[in-house]
Amino acid sequence: MTATSNKSRDQAESIFSKTRTQSMSLNRIVSEQDAVSQAREAKTARLRELRLEKEAEDMAAAAALAALPKRAGKR
Repeated sequence: MTATSNKSRDQAESIFSKTRTQSMSLNRIVSEQDAVSQAREAKTARLRELRLEKEAEDMAAAAALAALPKRAGKR
């Protein structure tokens, strides 16, 4: 009876250990994916901000050029 009990206990512990290891691996993978996703979102936001700043500068430069008086041609 004791041998059967120990064998069953060993099997249960083995299965539990395997399941726990799989769970820890899955959690690590999910954490890594979250970190990559957050990094991507931060980079996208930074690039969007830079693009919008450049577009605003380009529009201001175009408006400044349009506001300049036109040179009269020689006659």
